[in-house]
Amino acid sequence: MHDREAPRNDPSPLLQSARRVWGLVYRHLALYRRSPPRLIELMYWPVLQMIVWGFITAYLAGVQNNLGSVAAGVLLGGVLLWEGALRSQMGFSVSFLEEIWSRNLGHIFVSPLRPGELVAGLATMALLRTLIGVIPAMLLAWFLYSFNIFALGPLMVAFFAALIIMGWAVALGVTSLILRYGAGAETLAWSVLFGITPFAAVFYPVSILPSWLQPVALALPASHIFEGMRAALTHGEVAWGHLGAAYLLDAVWIAAMGWVFMNQFQAARVKGALLNIGE
Repeated sequence: MHDREAPRNDPSPLLQSARRVWGLVYRHLALYRRSPPRLIELMYWPVLQMIVWGFITAYLAGVQNNLGSVAAGVLLGGVLLWEGALRSQMGFSVSFLEEIWSRNLGHIFVSPLRPGELVAGLATMALLRTLIGVIPAMLLAWFLYSFNIFALGPLMVAFFAALIIMGWAVALGVTSLILRYGAGAETLAWSVLFGITPFAAVFYPVSILPSWLQPVALALPASHIFEGMRAALTHGEVAWGHLGAAYLLDAVWIAAMGWVFMNQFQAARVKGALLNIGE
């Protein structure tokens, strides 16, 4: 008689997918484990921005008394939250570019990794890079300027999360352009969100913009976040309408950019561009 075959305990498809995502994340984390310059680079710009804007807001608070103190808080809050969006978008895009620079993109898709899992891994890395970069700047704002953005409590987390999601959406659009145009589109990884800044109402309300630009601003999730932040800091109010609009727009942006990315990825795979995209 033959022994009965022992039952197999294969992991579930969800667990297998999670392992593949973790494998991609671990590959990027390994780059930072023994590279202090990489970690310093993540914190450098947020901290530098906080120091510069902190001195500006300290000056405003000194010359305008109470009104200046309110303005200082609004400016510092805007800088900190906008850095979250910037680091999220750059973290996603640069992690993707690192796969291209190391000529690893083709190797990744020889493995069982799916495009959606690639996006999940890059989004996870973007979140980690954002936290490493922005949390020291938040602590510095509290230590040097007595500005505690954490005083907003769960509302601050909601604002921050909405901006991170927007950063992911913009990064999906950037990676789609890199897949389409190759190295010629790499500079967008560092510049695209800076181009959005004037319309995102980071440092001033949407009403300041010309009337014909205001609909453009209100189509950005960021403008609703910063309008809500100003209402919370100046009046102690929770602008639920702006918060809801931000998350609704985030969902639209993610869906639209995800569709663009998947279509562009399929086109690049058909053309064989995944193997020579950096050339």
